Amino acid sequence: MSTLPPRFGVWALVHGSRAALQDPDEPYDASWARNKALVLEAEQLGYDSVLVAQHTINPHHAEFDQLEAWTASAALAALTERIEIIAAIKPYLYHPVVLAKMAQQIEHISGGRFALNLVNAWNRPELERAGIGFAEHDARYAYGREWITVVDSLLRGERTSFRGEHFDVDDYLLRPADPFRERPRIYVGGESEPARQLVTDKGDVWFINGQPLDAVQTLIADLRARTRPASYAPLRFGLSAFVIARDTDDTAAQHLDHLFALAAKDASLREQQKSNIDPNAVMFKTFAQTPRVGSNGGTAAGLVGSYDTVAKRIAEFHFAGIELFMLQFQPFERDMRSFAEEVIPRVRRLIG
Repeated sequence: MSTLPPRFGVWALVHGSRAALQDPDEPYDASWARNKALVLEAEQLGYDSVLVAQHTINPHHAEFDQLEAWTASAALAALTERIEIIAAIKPYLYHPVVLAKMAQQIEHISGGRFALNLVNAWNRPELERAGIGFAEHDARYAYGREWITVVDSLLRGERTSFRGEHFDVDDYLLRPADPFRERPRIYVGGESEPARQLVTDKGDVWFINGQPLDAVQTLIADLRARTRPASYAPLRFGLSAFVIARDTDDTAAQHLDHLFALAAKDASLREQQKSNIDPNAVMFKTFAQTPRVGSNGGTAAGLVGSYDTVAKRIAEFHFAGIELFMLQFQPFERDMRSFAEEVIPRVRRLIG
């Protein structure tokens, strides 16, 4: 069981709806205006975190709108007061010295509420069409390891020198240093062996993609058995999940069927997206095992049912070690409200 109370976060709608893109109840909208309003409301409702995923071009279709993660995160940091702002980062898109300075600045803007989520990329065209190139899976993680080593040191306010295969940093120092804590929190995603070892060595929180409880228990046990640097606190765990919570199990199941039907209309876009994916990315192999809606595992975590059913399942994940639940909904705003009003209080009563 996590020794920390559960936290609840939401995914910013950086590229529109999470389950189906052609939903008459949730027209496609990835605008800054919508995301600003969504995050401000999430904070008011008591959510603890927001994850702003990074894409420079839309992963579904190049003509669709796409929010930019880091400028949006800086703006959100200035507009909010309590919620944690987690910005995803793909290391190939930013030199570590530049990114560390950006992260440090958002940490100051937010008053110590910023975090970064290291993602070693799966969307091939995003890098290839920019002329950056798309290395094979393990090489991307080796690059990411060097990258986060530099960023980590700089965010701690250390005078940093690093020489590796990809970076040669000489006596670099960033000021002002972080006055709120040692450094911003580092989340790491990915379930391959290089990803697991990277979060063990360099991360604070491991983001697990939505999947059944027994699979999550196995993943957590594997990571807890690994040796972390002596100066690091025990690893914490987060879970991505798409939630459908309704008055009854039957009405929740009906809405899931409705979303499956809507998602079928996106089949051609999903096939296009599939062709852009690194076939060695473990999360997509995992996704293929379970029918689902939603991204990053979506409904595979089983958070579909009555308010009581969903609360009970969340409590079970928390007892298994999950601290942060990073959630998706559709219709997003409406279901985000009902989850805050109906499910979160039930979870807190169950956990005590």
